[in-house]
Amino acid sequence: MIPTALTADQVNARLHELTVIDVRTTGEYASGHLPGAHNVPLDRLDTALPALKTAAGRGGLLVVCASGARSATACRRLADQGITAATLIGGTTAWTQLGHDIHRPAGTRSPWAMDRQVRLVAGSLVLTGLIAGQRWSAARRLSAGVAGGLVFSALTNTCGMARILAKLPHNRPKAADLDATLAALTGGQKPVAEPVRRA
Repeated sequence: MIPTALTADQVNARLHELTVIDVRTTGEYASGHLPGAHNVPLDRLDTALPALKTAAGRGGLLVVCASGARSATACRRLADQGITAATLIGGTTAWTQLGHDIHRPAGTRSPWAMDRQVRLVAGSLVLTGLIAGQRWSAARRLSAGVAGGLVFSALTNTCGMARILAKLPHNRPKAADLDATLAALTGGQKPVAEPVRRA
C-alpha cells in the first residue's frame, strides 16, 4: 500500500512499480506527461472505474495532474468507490521543476495548458465586458460576473470554466484512444514509450 500523497522524488524512485493515471485533458497530456502515464481525463473517470479497479488490484495507483488539485479530487472519487490511489504533490509542475523526465509524442502539436486556456477566455470576457460597457452599461456585468467566478474559483480550488473548456473537442480524447487506454489498464500494459524530452 502506498501513501495517499507522494512527492516528485518519491514517485521518481518508485515509478517502475506504479500505474500512473494522468487526469488532465488530452491536450495537456500531449504537452508532456510522466513516463508510462495513461491518460484518463477527470471528466471520464467514471467510465474508467472498472479498469482502474483492476489496475489498483495489481499494485500502486498514482494519479497526477498539473498542480495536484484535480488528482486529489480524482483520488477522493476513487476512494468513494473503494479504489486506493495516491496523488503526486504539486503535479507535473513539481515533477518538471525538479528536472524529472517527461514524455511527449513526437510531432504532436498540443493545445495550450488548461490554466492558460482559462486565462485567455476569462481575460477576453472581462475585456469584452469593459469595452462593451463604454456603450451599454449593463455589459459591465459580464466583467463583474467573471471576476466573481475567479474569486470563487480561488476560494474553493475549483474551476467551472476549466470544466466547460475541457468539453471542447481539442481537449477531449478520441473514443478509440480512451478505449485503448482502458484496455491497457485492464491488461496491465504500459503505454508505448515515446521519446524522452526535457520540459
